[in-house]
Amino acid sequence: TLLATTSIAAISLYAMLATVYKSAQVFHARRTTISTTPAKDIETNPVPSVDVIVPCFNEDPIVLSECLASLAEQDYAGKLRIYVVDDGSKNRDAVVAQRAAYADDERFNFTILPKNVGKRKAQIAAITQSSGDLILNVDSDTTIAPDVVSKLAHKMRDPAVGAAMGQMKASNQADTWLTRLIDMEYWLACNEERAAQARFGAVMCCCGPCAMYRRSAMLSLLDQYETQLYRGKPSDFGEDRHLTILMLSAGFRTEYVPSAIAATVVPDTMGVYLRQQLRWARSTFRDTLLALPVLPGLDRYLTLDAIGQNVGLL
Repeated sequence: TLLATTSIAAISLYAMLATVYKSAQVFHARRTTISTTPAKDIETNPVPSVDVIVPCFNEDPIVLSECLASLAEQDYAGKLRIYVVDDGSKNRDAVVAQRAAYADDERFNFTILPKNVGKRKAQIAAITQSSGDLILNVDSDTTIAPDVVSKLAHKMRDPAVGAAMGQMKASNQADTWLTRLIDMEYWLACNEERAAQARFGAVMCCCGPCAMYRRSAMLSLLDQYETQLYRGKPSDFGEDRHLTILMLSAGFRTEYVPSAIAATVVPDTMGVYLRQQLRWARSTFRDTLLALPVLPGLDRYLTLDAIGQNVGLL
C-alpha cells in the first residue's frame, strides 16, 4: 500500500541520514582541532583574569559545598574571582555555613537577590559587578577539576575564540542505572558531537555547567541574551545554547577542551530526566532557527550536524 511504501521510504531515509551523520561525526571527532592563532602569539599574551559566576537556587548545602571547594582549589596563575549569586533561594538559612566558610577568602563574593529572577538575570547580576577578562559560568551542582580554569583560559588566549567548554561527566554516575546511562550519554555528546563540531571551531552548545566566555564579547551580547523570548514570555531554559549561538553569530569560534573535566549532578529518576530532555529539545529546535544565518559561513558538516540533531529529536 501507499502508506507502507511511504513508511519504508521514510525509515530508510532516516537510517541513511543517521549513518552518514554518525560516520562523519566520528571521523571529525578523531581529528585535531587547529588554532587560528600561531602558538607564539598566544603564549606572549598576558595571563587573563577570570571571574567565575555561580548562580544557585535552593541548592543542596552539601552539593554547594563541593562546588565551592572545587573552585577554591583551582590552580591558576592569573587573578581569579568567584561570584556566588543566591537567586532568591528558600533555603538560605541552610547554606549559611557554606558562605561563612569563604568569608575570609578575598576571591569570593556572595550576592543574595531578594527574589527569584531566573538563571540569566542572576548571572548578569554577577557579570555586571565583575571585571575579569574571561567569565566562567559554573552551575552550583557542578565540581571542576583543579586545572579547569587554567586549561579553558589557555584556549581562550586565542582572540578568535569567544567561548570554550570542558568535558562533562556525571558526578553521581554510580547512583542508579539511569545515571550510568546519562554518564555514557555525556561522554558521547562531548567526545563525539562536541569534538566533531570543535574541528571547525563551532561547538553549537557550550554546556551550561562549565563554559568560559570572553567578557568583551559577552558584554556586547548581554541584551540579546537577557531578553530572549519563548512564546512571548522571557525564556527560562536553554541559556547555554542561546549564548553559544550568539557568540558564533558575532563571528567568534567556540571550542571544546576535553582535558578540562567537570562533573555535574544528573537526574536519577526517569520523570526528572524526561522533563530535562524536553527542555533541551525545545532549546535545540528554537536556537537552530537562530543559527540558520550562521550555518552558511561554517563548514558544511555543521549543516549536516544541525539536521542530524533536530531530526534525531523528532
